[in-house]
Amino acid sequence: MISDTVKKRLTKDRPMTSITLRIPVDVVESMKVIAPCKGFSGYQPLLKSYISEGLRRDEAQFALSKEAKLIAALKKLGVPDSIIEEAAREVA
Repeated sequence: MISDTVKKRLTKDRPMTSITLRIPVDVVESMKVIAPCKGFSGYQPLLKSYISEGLRRDEAQFALSKEAKLIAALKKLGVPDSIIEEAAREVA
């Protein structure tokens, strides 16, 4: 099941904003070399890809963190593991 956040990110007409980043010249030069090797037209699409990958990883980590906290709270309240596992299967 695709989350609403992911669905929104897949739409082509999302609002965009411009930002300014100060990045060391050697880092930009490295990205210019790596970009075509990874199939990107330039360093900016590569940089966007790196940002997206990191963001997805962190979103997954924090979502799992919330799930782990919920499970810990349920266990503390005495909910049996079998019930928690059954609920997790239904959600997945």
